[in-house]
Amino acid sequence: MSKNYGLEVDPAALVEDLPVGLQQRVEIVKALYRNARILVLDEPTAVLTPQEAEDLFDIMRQLTEQGVSIIFITHKLKEVLAIADSITVMRRGRVVGTTSPAEVDEQGLAAMMVGRDVLLRVEKEPAHPSAPVLEVRDLTVRDERGVPAIRNLSFTVRGGEVLGVAGVQGNGQTELVEALTGLRRPEAGSFLIDGQEMPFHNPRYLVEKGLAHIPEDRQKHGLVLPYPIIDNLVLNTYYQEPFARRFQRNQQAILENGQKLIAEFDVRTPGPLVATGNLSGGNQQKVIVAREFSRPVKLLIANQPTRGLDVGSIEFIHRRIIEQRDDGVAVLLISAELDEILSLADRIAVMFHGRIVATMPAAEATREKLGLLMAGSEVAEAEPK
Repeated sequence: MSKNYGLEVDPAALVEDLPVGLQQRVEIVKALYRNARILVLDEPTAVLTPQEAEDLFDIMRQLTEQGVSIIFITHKLKEVLAIADSITVMRRGRVVGTTSPAEVDEQGLAAMMVGRDVLLRVEKEPAHPSAPVLEVRDLTVRDERGVPAIRNLSFTVRGGEVLGVAGVQGNGQTELVEALTGLRRPEAGSFLIDGQEMPFHNPRYLVEKGLAHIPEDRQKHGLVLPYPIIDNLVLNTYYQEPFARRFQRNQQAILENGQKLIAEFDVRTPGPLVATGNLSGGNQQKVIVAREFSRPVKLLIANQPTRGLDVGSIEFIHRRIIEQRDDGVAVLLISAELDEILSLADRIAVMFHGRIVATMPAAEATREKLGLLMAGSEVAEAEPK
């Protein structure tokens, strides 16, 4: 099967030992072995380097030449235009149009998806970094299996800059963020905010010291879905004035705060008391952004801040992140989307197997260079650390 379809896989290898890109090949071989004539690929490049994504596209082209029909579901506009023969755009559960790569560009596709013109590039002035806000020193963190996911990691983020962390998912990004936000206790190392060493495993203390966190999983770590929107907007300040006095909640202050933030951050909802779980993914993310950005912040940790969102919501959240940077906040951005990293970051660090293998100014980075570093290629070893 591998030979017939150009899917090079060692049949004796353990799947758990294979890189994610090769695991994806195994999934495709499995489907073809069952004589699948229709292959549905749902966001297949989310965990691939740019080079692995190109390999996947080559395989897809071979399959269509052999008569296989492919439904390719993605929100990455460049990929749609590169691989599709025809394009169907959906918005709010309905088909809003069908087109082809020859008839449309990225801007046109974005407008179809959102229903209005969208700014695809982030407009920003050059950064003016100040003193270090976040300093991470020799951090080692183990994952759920007790295996080191982060190994002696050190880096700095200064006020007024965005440090983007690029890497294929599963290279320690999740464990890094959990350690820095108090959700996982590291094995060794330390980190400082504004020169003060922070305790581990104490989220409230970190929040009170100016940490804001946009989590990777908005529903698991960012929101209490059955709660009304107004309660989710004070999840980390509900015990402080004006929202509470001693043990008594001030419901009026919580409501007024919610109404103000819903308007300011354009949360689309029938009302402020709607359960947050009833909102769309984009509006749930806006609730998190509104909550985290509505208090004094020194350090913003944004982990996959636009995952699964439409281009309109992405545009909004990108703009708000840059506003934070311009206000002097240190921003640590973790994203599997290279376009997002290249658009937002002032400096880029590449993670591979729990280590930062290279750091460079965003102006010097290319998709190809970052992709090679993300894959741990030999080119990475020649890069400055």
